[in-house]
This record gives sequence, structure tokens and C-alpha cells, in this order.
Amino acid sequence: MGLTNESVGRAAADSGLVIHKQRDSDRVIALAGNPNVGKSTVFNALTGLNQHTGNWPGKTVSNAQGYCEYGGQGYIMVDIPGCYSLMAHSAEEEVARDFICYGQPDGVIVVCDATCLERNLNLVLQTMEISPRVVVCVNLMDEARRKGISLNVPLLSERLGAPVVCTEARGKKGLKKLMQTMGKLLREEVPRQPVQTEYIAPIEEAAAMLEAVLEREDIRTLPPRWLALRLLDRDESLLKGLEEFLGRDILECPELREALEQAEALLNAHGLAREQRLDSIVSSLVHRAEEICRGAVLRSHPFQEERDRKIDRILTSKRTGFPVMLLLLAAVFWLTITGANYPSKLLSKGLFGLQEYLSQALQYLGAPGWLENLLADGVYRTLAWVVSVMLPPMAIFFPLFTLLEDLGYLPRVAFNLDKYFKKCSACGKQALTMCMGFGCNAAGIVGCRIIDSPRERLIAMLTNNFVPCNGRFPTLIAILTMFFIGTGTGLLPSAACALLLTGVILLGVGMTFLSSKLLSMTVLKGVPSSFTLELPPYRRPQIGKTIVRSIFDRTLFVLGRAVSVAAPAGLVIWLMANVTLGGQSLLAHCSGFLDPLGRFLGMDGVILLAFILGFPANEIVVPVMLMAYMSAGTLMDYESLDALRMVLVQNGWNWITAVCVMLFSLFHWPCSTTCITIYKETKSWKWTAASMVLPTMAGVIFCAVFANLARLILN
Repeated sequence: MGLTNESVGRAAADSGLVIHKQRDSDRVIALAGNPNVGKSTVFNALTGLNQHTGNWPGKTVSNAQGYCEYGGQGYIMVDIPGCYSLMAHSAEEEVARDFICYGQPDGVIVVCDATCLERNLNLVLQTMEISPRVVVCVNLMDEARRKGISLNVPLLSERLGAPVVCTEARGKKGLKKLMQTMGKLLREEVPRQPVQTEYIAPIEEAAAMLEAVLEREDIRTLPPRWLALRLLDRDESLLKGLEEFLGRDILECPELREALEQAEALLNAHGLAREQRLDSIVSSLVHRAEEICRGAVLRSHPFQEERDRKIDRILTSKRTGFPVMLLLLAAVFWLTITGANYPSKLLSKGLFGLQEYLSQALQYLGAPGWLENLLADGVYRTLAWVVSVMLPPMAIFFPLFTLLEDLGYLPRVAFNLDKYFKKCSACGKQALTMCMGFGCNAAGIVGCRIIDSPRERLIAMLTNNFVPCNGRFPTLIAILTMFFIGTGTGLLPSAACALLLTGVILLGVGMTFLSSKLLSMTVLKGVPSSFTLELPPYRRPQIGKTIVRSIFDRTLFVLGRAVSVAAPAGLVIWLMANVTLGGQSLLAHCSGFLDPLGRFLGMDGVILLAFILGFPANEIVVPVMLMAYMSAGTLMDYESLDALRMVLVQNGWNWITAVCVMLFSLFHWPCSTTCITIYKETKSWKWTAASMVLPTMAGVIFCAVFANLARLILN
């Protein structure tokens, strides 16, 4: 039975997340872990199709719940966000900490990577400070064996004071034992004495002052020692969550407030301001993890690790890292361009063929002629156009992107670009969100959640549109082919087109850096934050799962949003093309009004109007141009690029026009899907408007300067 059929639900105590139970006896288990440790694989293997996803209340961080049953006991698995720490430097870490603290799960499974266990134990040690029932799941044992890594599991378990279970989640090995162990732990059949990390003497003394008071206070199930340490951190998000959990401000207690002042004075006397305290606490956790792993993690032959290092010398070095990155980018674009052509034609033929049947159905139902044309030639045709042009390239790009992600290459891209984003006072993780923008800017905006700093997250959102998405590729490719390469077929023209497209995209990347720098110097001033960038081991991607996941998680998500705005756009476009005023259509009137501005920018009024009407979906920009140039009443298709070029040249296009259209296609307002996503992520119309104004200003300046300089030189 899936979670959609559950009849019993309860809120996880004060966490805000609704936990769906099938039976009252079901136990709630939190699934925690660093990114890239296979946590989602463990979750999927345990729960299968019995899953339910949503958002954490008040957060843009997604959650997943799943149901599984072992030994007659039902378990609700809650997949909390992947994070490196519970000290809440990001929305993900805050959600993970709050659910473990205030959601009061019955137990916690912390998934670790067997190939880098020492680094993962930082999260394990922090989790054990909060929850008394923790099972350590050491995953990716198959990769550890290939690297010559073996574990002394009994010794690890003894040192941690918690059960340790080894798994290979991809092959579903060890999962039964994992759940059996968790069941025994919940039934108190497994002895548990979680290891306690010792901190430097001043911190221990200060924590003891607070702990003595907290033991006399009603703090429900929260461990006094852990809470004492967090109060010393002065974490505002924790204090807010604590107040909601307890129903009162704990610092209103005079005795606790006095103890906190004394503890602060003690730490300050030892030169331990807030930052120094945090550094010391983290350092103690790292040293404790080293002690636990010493002699328990054994390496017999570091062959694969050495192989990874050799590959990294190529992919992350100053000399070869960027050329390889550019070649891979060009290869992805070439595969997307050439691979999307044939399915796009088939899809458009099939969808446009259905238009006739829709018209016949409307006639059969007795719909008036204007309504038939409005629905069939306007709404449906626009929808068909968007789907046929948008779906194939996204269905190719996103799987390729996800394969590079699973392979372990994308973190290397972020590593290569990190120092350049830092110079712009932005975050190196912006490199990943920028890469996602190549597939769809809306997906890139959602990806900005991985950036911890709100300031840097805003910079990434506002500049994401400077890199072209798949919706703009058809326009760029068509213009490059018609005016600069030639319309021949074969490997050479398509390769040349991919290389020129890569050059155009590099201009967009350059503008991303420039605009990020300008924003960080003006409206979004600040110092770039530090972050942990993990270079995971290279892994063989699971191609089948990758394709399914990328299509459902990214492609269909973006396509659904685009379709929802394409339908009303089709209605508006058809009305503008078919409603006349003074013998001219509204389309002609509007393009005439915009013509002076368009000419100044090296284009014309029709082109500007096409970009405006293409706001719902960039894929319809060229069809709207054709419709206006040919005074047609519906979106126009073109038989070939030669035929399209002839129409454009007859309407005054030259190479200057072509360059200006490419520049404006690269730099103009985001599509409606991206704007909606920006608003949902920021909850601000101001920043949504800023995301539209910034690239549009760049496009206007670029086009005006280029067009007028070119005319001046030629004349």
C-alpha cells in the first residue's frame, strides 16, 4: 500500500511536517547523510514506490516520506535534506537539525560513504549528541572494496557506542540487516552508549554552567548538554525553533540568562568569540572522527584513489581543466542539437496532425467558426509548438547533465570556477546552477537552493538568465546556420554550429561573472562565504535510473509549467493576429509602434514584438516573427532554413540584424516559467522584476552599441 492510501496522519511533534501513518504502531525514522553518499538510493531501495513528496513548511527544501515493513513492524522513513553539519549554515541544515530535534523521530539512520568515512563521521557525532537512537549505515561498500578499503565494523561500533551496518544500496545488500538492527535498537535489545565528543576546557566549563540549569528546566526530550552548546553558538534560527517547540522563550528564565552571561564572560576571557567557538567545536569533532577511524579503517591498495587523482590532475588543473570543460560543453550541445532534430520533427508532425481532428471535433459540437479557430489555430497550435520544440532537447540535455552529475564531474566544474565566482563576491556553487540553466533557467533557479548564503543565492537567481536555455537554442542555432555557416547537412556544419554556439554561450558566462560582480558591489554587497565543496569519487552512472529520474524530476516539471502559460499565450497571439483595427491587425499596429526602437537596436518592430509575445515560451519567437512578416492569422512553420532565410532577407534582415537578434536572444527578460519560479523562491515581486530588468538592460546596451557602431563603420 502506498502513502497515497494512508488513513492516519499526525504532525511530527512541532516540526510542522505532517507524517502519514498507516497504523498507530508505525515508527518514524529520519534518514540523514552527507550529499553524494547514496542516501536517496537507500531511501528508494527501502520504500520502493511507497513514497510521498512535498515541501517542508515555510521552506523551499523538499522532503520525501516512504513506507516500509520489516519483521511485522511498519516504518515511516523521512528522507531529510543532505547536509555536512547540523550547525545550520543553510536551509537544508536547518531543516535536518529541526526535524531531528523537534520532529522527535523514533530513530535516526545516518548514511555514510565507506570511501571517506572519517569525513562523514562529523555528521554522525553531531546527530548522536541530539538523538539517543542512531544506527550508522556505511554505504558504498562495493566502491570501498575497489579502492582497497576495509572496515573493522565491531571496533567502529564499539568506539561510536552505536550499531554500525555496512550496505550496498544499489544492489540492495545489507538493507534487511539495517532495518533489523534499527528494530532491535528501538526495542532496547541493543546496548547503546553514544560516544561523547570532548571539547576544549573553556567550552566544556561554559557548557556545564548552562547544563546544570537546563537539567532543572522543562526542555522536553532535548539533551541538556547539546542545548547548552547550541546556546553558546547564539544561533538565531535555533532559538526561534526552540521557542516554537517549547511554547516559550527559554532565555526569559532569569537563572538561565544569568548562567549564559557568565558562560559568555568565561569564553570571552579565553579569547573565544562566537567564530572561534564554532571553529574549536568543529576542530574537536574532526579530531574525534580521526580517533574513531584510526585502526578501524584499513587501506590495502590505493589504486583507484590514485586513478581518481590522476583524472583530477587533468580535469581540475589550470592548463587542461578549462579546455576539457569547454569541449564537454560543446559535445553536450552537439548531441542535444543533432539528437533533437529528428524527434522534434516527428513530434511536431504528430501534434500538428491532431489539430485537424480537433477542428473537426469542434465543428461536430457546433462551435462557431471564430471559437474553432481560436482554440485550434490559437491555443492548441501554440501548445503543440512549445511541446514539439521544447521537449526533445530537454529530454536529451537533462539526462546528459544528470549523467555528468552522477559520474562526479559537475563538482569539478564548480571547483574550476569557484575562484572566479569568489572574485565576483559570489558563491562557487553558482557554477552548478549556471550549468543547470543551460537546460532550463527555471531548473537553474530551483537549483540555487544549494547556495547557503541568501545574498549569494539572490545573485545566482538574478544572473541565471544570462546563460541561454534550451528554449533559446533553436533561435540561436537557426540564425547561426542561415547567416554564418550555411544550410548544408552533415557532421562538419553541425560541429561548426556547436562550436559557434559554445562561443555565444561563453559571452553569456562572461556576463554572468560581470553582473555578479556589479550586484555584489552595489545592491547586494557582501563578502563571499566559505563552503565545503566535496569532490566525490568517480562512479559509473546508472544510465536507466538517470534517464527516468531526469525526465520526471526535471524535464516534465519544466514542461508542465511552460504548457500552463503557453495556452493563454496562444489565445492572445491569435487575437492580436486576427482582430483588426483600421484595416490592420493589432499585431501590425503593435509592431509598427515598436519599429523605431527596434531599428535603433539593429532589429525591427516585428522582432521586438515577437520577443514580447514569446514571454511565455522562447520557442515561439521565430514562429511569431514569420506570422507577422507574412500577415498570417496563426503561427507559421517553415519548410526549410533556406525558405526561412528568404523570408527574413525579404523583410530587411542582414548580418547586423542576425547578430543583434542573437544578442537580444541571449540577453533579455526570463520566460514566464522562470519568472514564476523566481517569485516562488524569493517570495518577492521586487527581485522578480530585478531579474527581468538586469538582462534586458544588458541586451539593449549590447544591441544598440553593436548596431550603431557597425552602421557607422560600414557607412
